[in-house]
Amino acid sequence: MKDKSPVIKLAGGEQFPIELHKVRTVQKLQLKPIEERLEAIKAAGYNSFLMSTRDIFLDMLTDSGTNAMSDQQVSSMLQADDAYAGSQSFDRAKKAVRDVFNTKYFLPVHQGRAAEHIIAQAFVKQGHIVPMNYHFTTTKAHFELPGGSIDEIFTDEGLKIKSTCPFKGNIDISKLRALIKKHGADKFPFIRMEASTNLIGGQPFSIANMRQVRKVCDQHDIMLVLDASLIGENAYFVKQREKAFKNKTIAEILHTLCDLADLIYFSSRKVSSTRGGGICTNNVKLYDKLKDMVILYEGFLTYGGMSVREIEAMAVGLRETQDETVIGQSPSFIKYLVEWLDARGIPVVTPPGGLGVHVDAKGFLPHVPQKEYPAGALIAAFYLVSGVRGMERGTISSVRDDSGEDVLADVELMRLAMPRRVFTLSQIKYVADRLQWLYKNRKLVGGLKFEYEPTVLRFFLGRLIPTSDWPEKLAAKYKKDFGDSL
Repeated sequence: MKDKSPVIKLAGGEQFPIELHKVRTVQKLQLKPIEERLEAIKAAGYNSFLMSTRDIFLDMLTDSGTNAMSDQQVSSMLQADDAYAGSQSFDRAKKAVRDVFNTKYFLPVHQGRAAEHIIAQAFVKQGHIVPMNYHFTTTKAHFELPGGSIDEIFTDEGLKIKSTCPFKGNIDISKLRALIKKHGADKFPFIRMEASTNLIGGQPFSIANMRQVRKVCDQHDIMLVLDASLIGENAYFVKQREKAFKNKTIAEILHTLCDLADLIYFSSRKVSSTRGGGICTNNVKLYDKLKDMVILYEGFLTYGGMSVREIEAMAVGLRETQDETVIGQSPSFIKYLVEWLDARGIPVVTPPGGLGVHVDAKGFLPHVPQKEYPAGALIAAFYLVSGVRGMERGTISSVRDDSGEDVLADVELMRLAMPRRVFTLSQIKYVADRLQWLYKNRKLVGGLKFEYEPTVLRFFLGRLIPTSDWPEKLAAKYKKDFGDSL
């Protein structure tokens, strides 16, 4: 049976995303008055990571571990084999990994960053360089700890906010060749491709581009590592946007992508809607190099820091990644909201990607200097007027240089994540309405500055304060326009 996209056409011709699932278990939400929202964001140090869900209406912080599990996943947890070693749950997960990723060897870990840590410790040495289509925060930190560095070699379209390029996550092959020529192949333990690029808008890469990268790797005897945390969405976009694969199934596309990599790692919190993660390969030498480190850092080879119940649910979730109606639900909602905002002049990353909607904070708040963290300010302001929690993907998520100055991010984005099967279309329309109101009143929003700043991954625990009394003025304007309405 041919896969079908979860989008229908109404009688009037409008394209309309529809949920191809029904909700059978619900969690109560509450939308607090703006006075309480103002106190909540203050108490959290204007950092959405430090907020409590009791103060949040719609939680769009991340899709990591927040996707809704299916009935099949939940029921699978009841058959978990609690054995410490030799668990049948692991056997089922291993088979699912083989069927979905087409790999023989599988090492479970407790989440994606654990896989990054093990890969970094095994392969990255002092002076090494890891080229990639774009970095992720934890990836960069893990690769730098052993003395390595990362080099982002995205194409010229990669950082354009408004673009029609279907694969902004592609690696620039000419830049890659020039980088290898400059430093010598021995400086590169591997090349990493992320499916799909998290920090620049969930943008995918094409199979044609990955094949070109594979060719370069073969020419220079360099390993190709695939971060497959959002590979389902990347496969969905390949089917939608890459002509050669429009008639292929998602399962076939996944195999094509994975067969090009030497080593694959993933966060199950993203790819299969449950906790955990893994490393997989067809190369027994790579497997042998990594397996002892899994035992040392994570747990035995048949559970890797996860509970066996999570392993069972992960196995089912991986198989569901082959279903276009599952992996296409979030991209269809993202597309709906991106196109709605773009049509009204609200600056947002295009084309629509995976993971979430990415609002351009520099375009939204051009009056806020980048050193006053416009993406962080936009996150705080949007929570204040909506009760919706997003995530900052900008300079707060960056670092400082040796002189103590901020390394300004390439882009300043407010990410509104769309976990699979979590939100309804009416909730998405509420998000759109409040974003439109905030855009009309954007001049009321000011900047932020650090009050407490950790030295590593500061966006998780840092606390900020506003540079003026702009939050109170914004709240007063909201109150004037909406009265006692939530």
